[in-house]
Amino acid sequence: MQLALATAGLVPALNAGPVPVARLRPDGAETGARRRFEAEEEIYAEGDRVIHFYKVVSGAVRTYRLLSDGRRQIDGFHLPGDIFGLEAGTERRTGADAVIDTTLTAYRRNDRDALTDEVGALAQEVVAAMLRALERAQDHMMLLGRKSAKERVASFLLALAERAGTEGLIALPMSRADIADHLGLTIESVSRTLTQLERDGVIALQAQRRSVVVQDMPALRRLDG
Repeated sequence: MQLALATAGLVPALNAGPVPVARLRPDGAETGARRRFEAEEEIYAEGDRVIHFYKVVSGAVRTYRLLSDGRRQIDGFHLPGDIFGLEAGTERRTGADAVIDTTLTAYRRNDRDALTDEVGALAQEVVAAMLRALERAQDHMMLLGRKSAKERVASFLLALAERAGTEGLIALPMSRADIADHLGLTIESVSRTLTQLERDGVIALQAQRRSVVVQDMPALRRLDG
């Protein structure tokens, strides 16, 4: 789990070249750089040296670990406004890819000024991101350990709705395979469960828009338990 960066060394680096500025210090110096990634492009790999952490400007990012047998476990999806890439150590414990075309703001881990300046309040955002990551990790552990396939999918949809601040339309930038690797299910189980929820009138799938319309929120919440 990658939220442990904490107050230890608050932040490290990566590849991909910089672009425009994201935040200015009081003296006008740049503290963040915009970086753009195409869909499925690697942002960093497990084991890379940590130099940057990131904030999602647009698009979506998945962070994951590869198991010894080649299977992939996605630990989280990061959406606009989310901060990710926070580590306690000097090496990446997960890999990260762009799910769709994505723009990020990259901050250097060792840029103490960016983390402590009074104007940007970036440090407060980092702490808030760490706390949210901890909550999501705890919820994810419960989901994987105790819930049925239908309950897992319901929890996933509700979490996306909560993060987006919407209850009706939920964007699904990730693929069914991504959802399966996040929920510990097969692709078939995810597809079957979504289809069943649609048949039951709980949701409506919009494949072309890669989104879900929640038609019965109370029923979805009941499934979440």
